[in-house]
Amino acid sequence: MKKILLSTTAVATLSMADSDVRTPHERMVKPENPDYFSTTHVLERVHFKGDLRLRYESIERDDRDNKYRNRYRLRLGMRVDLTDYLRFDVGMRSGFGNPTSGNQTFRDDEPLGDYFFQSLRFNILGLTYHEKEHTVKIGREPYMMYRPIKSQLVWDNDVSLNGVNYQYKDEYNRVTIGANRPTLEENSVAQDDVDLLIAQYVYTDKMDTAKFNVGAGMYYYDGLKGNTPMFGKSKGNTVVDGVYVNDYHIVEAFGELQFKDVFGMPFKVAAGVAYNFGADDNNFGYDLAFQLGKAKHVGDWQVKYSYTDLQEDAVFGAYSDSDNFGGGTAAKGHAIRTKYKMGKNLYIAGNFFFDTLYASKSKSGEEADYERVQLDAIIKF
Repeated sequence: MKKILLSTTAVATLSMADSDVRTPHERMVKPENPDYFSTTHVLERVHFKGDLRLRYESIERDDRDNKYRNRYRLRLGMRVDLTDYLRFDVGMRSGFGNPTSGNQTFRDDEPLGDYFFQSLRFNILGLTYHEKEHTVKIGREPYMMYRPIKSQLVWDNDVSLNGVNYQYKDEYNRVTIGANRPTLEENSVAQDDVDLLIAQYVYTDKMDTAKFNVGAGMYYYDGLKGNTPMFGKSKGNTVVDGVYVNDYHIVEAFGELQFKDVFGMPFKVAAGVAYNFGADDNNFGYDLAFQLGKAKHVGDWQVKYSYTDLQEDAVFGAYSDSDNFGGGTAAKGHAIRTKYKMGKNLYIAGNFFFDTLYASKSKSGEEADYERVQLDAIIKF
């Protein structure tokens, strides 16, 4: 606790800018100024951002010992505007190479300095070209797929893609396609290369009091069947004799309604499904969610509830939600996520998960209760 209090005090003095801490790589937008590069000094084209999250977490489950721990997540990023349309992005985060999490547990028996720098990794390193409705990302860059109410049914919040990805976006349409290689991730231990082709379409219709989004996507992994788990763990997917039994050719579909004013606050409701054509059994999952409020201004709050049910091979477990179910698939249950904006650069948040692990994922071989609580303080700078 002493470490957390000292870290909070130190970083709070550095907090400087307001932004969305969930997606810090999207915070810095180039000014819409046609003379930007002729009037701006070269050093003013370099932009920095970051955030620090301090977390107390408890995990209680029927099939193994409980965990109680203090954790941190540090994210640092830089953007360099090379031309009117081209920028270079670089970002680092803690977490010892975890593809879906920057969390690092404080170690009681080691000084922070002994493992702090070792835990940092590059999660963003690439180029972004953006002109009007067109965006191209090359290298290791955050995904561009749309997720209704930030659903993590298929994609965890922190996933980066390694490849070439393109998006067209106008007032009503969003088209995303890309070719990637997940085994380029740091700490990937899969014996063979894996390729990933993505395609997603989202249609938006605006009404007087609400906005409606409906979409579908296809995510085609090539090279998973017969391969060893990409990061050493199956994360709920079916593995026999140390290799994946199935392919993962995932189709998703979703709908979302966003209301401007319900009880004086914005309100969203969404539903999504995922189906894996690469597996014959246990290949379906769905997510139902709503969110009331938005922690945008000081004093604002939001609460999100979701119910998720993911069969073992519905999605690729290494890239789906890393918090719910302990990460991955083969479980079902409820999630409540809350956030309150205390100051210009400070949030407090709480996440509460009440799940049932399928027998295939439980250490006991029978269904097991899984409860997880996360209490956060988030500072951005």
